[in-house]
Amino acid sequence: MAELARHVQTQVVVVGGGPVGMVVASELAGYGVDTLLVEAATAICRRPKATTLHARTVQCLVRRGHLEGLVSAGNRAGAATVSTPFHFAGIPGLAISVPATEPEPVLKCAQEELERAFERRALVAGVRILRGHRVTEVHQEPGGVRVTVEGPRGRLSCVADYLVGADGARSTVREQADFSSQTYPATVSALAGDVRLAEAGLLGQGWRRTPRGWIVAKDVPGGRLRLRTVNCAGAHAERRLPPTLEELRREVSWIAGAEIAMDAPRWLSRFSDFSRLARSYRSGRVLLAGDAAHVHFPIGGQGLSTGLLDAVNLGWKLALTVRGVAGGGLLDSYDEERRRAAQRVIDNTRAQVALMRPGPELDPLRDLFGRLLAQGGESSVLSSMISAQDTVLPARSARPSPWEGRFLPNVGLTTPEGPTDVIRLLREGRPLLLLLGEQEGSGYDREARGWAGLLRVVRAAATPEIPCEAILVRPDGYIAWAPGGDALTAALSAYFGGATAVTANA
Repeated sequence: MAELARHVQTQVVVVGGGPVGMVVASELAGYGVDTLLVEAATAICRRPKATTLHARTVQCLVRRGHLEGLVSAGNRAGAATVSTPFHFAGIPGLAISVPATEPEPVLKCAQEELERAFERRALVAGVRILRGHRVTEVHQEPGGVRVTVEGPRGRLSCVADYLVGADGARSTVREQADFSSQTYPATVSALAGDVRLAEAGLLGQGWRRTPRGWIVAKDVPGGRLRLRTVNCAGAHAERRLPPTLEELRREVSWIAGAEIAMDAPRWLSRFSDFSRLARSYRSGRVLLAGDAAHVHFPIGGQGLSTGLLDAVNLGWKLALTVRGVAGGGLLDSYDEERRRAAQRVIDNTRAQVALMRPGPELDPLRDLFGRLLAQGGESSVLSSMISAQDTVLPARSARPSPWEGRFLPNVGLTTPEGPTDVIRLLREGRPLLLLLGEQEGSGYDREARGWAGLLRVVRAAATPEIPCEAILVRPDGYIAWAPGGDALTAALSAYFGGATAVTANA
């Protein structure tokens, strides 16, 4: 991009160009918010990272158009649900299931590929991306935030209405803005890396538990094996030291109980079950998302999914706030909704680590879980938790209907313009008022006229899959209002303030 002036004025600065930061920036720019993204790396990192997106994350991203070309469209003929096998604490038998009208339950995609797709979308939306620049200072001022950035051509001063820190577990934004956190100390040590074994096939594939810990092995291109180890003897004394091939070899050999020779190492890394949760995701005009707000042990592949749900939740709320069409407290609801979700992920990953400890005293509990999963007894509860499909958002209405806070499945609909579905109707990024069987000019239509510039109002034939004559859907797919509680105007005011003529073209 062309060289920027040494002083930049923008509406929102997003710090961090990983998947979470890119989706936040893309959402903001899609609503017409002037957005600058600052990323320290000069290019997308090729290091293997997350590869799993769970069902609710896929569903939300698809509704916003972020996964085009990466997932199938759903609507599988002849099936009510579709399932993907998964695990809980390394115990097989879990089944992640979704309605057949939704995309696949678990998307396996390299983080590098996701980052490239999200960056392309952000650029098309108009995000200014500044790579090779690192944030060094954050100062909140009356009415805005000043961010100091160091880059190849010196110092840059950015002034913005809001700042989003999506800059990872060691977030500069979190530290500079003085966010406090609840932490949970590490109790295990873990290593990861790609290697070539002297004796191919010696470790097999998949999850392997021994009396000393765990080895997870997977073949990768180039004749290498992707290894992860979990040593439950305790945290590593020098967790910031970079691991070596010899350390990985010793660890694998010790856990396996046999000498394992290996060479050609790549992407060696160290991690643990240390967990952190920011006590608030908002401090004035600074907000956190993704690993900057929460970290946990990466069991179950929930980390990236949780961060991307942060991004989808925050994007439209911050955009409407910047544009002056958000109801009072809408931006604060980001913290209320997403911090509670992150706490649940931290809790379930800590529970899985406890179940993974190799002591024989846990064998009866592991056997019990194994039988329950094999018989499907606990699969729906655990799979809904791992995939975040059990998430019900706290109600914002004084008298909520039973639907409020729940996720609206992808229902097929018949409109005057032809057949469509919920996914297609939410692609624009506008809040959706769905009128089912209601005639033009009737009650709910009249109530919503003051918000006509913001809402997408769609009339469709009544369907038994939505037993309401009207329903208000947020841009992220969750239900904001349905009959049976407060009036529609009360919900519209709570979410979007007074009457507005703003349009959203995400």
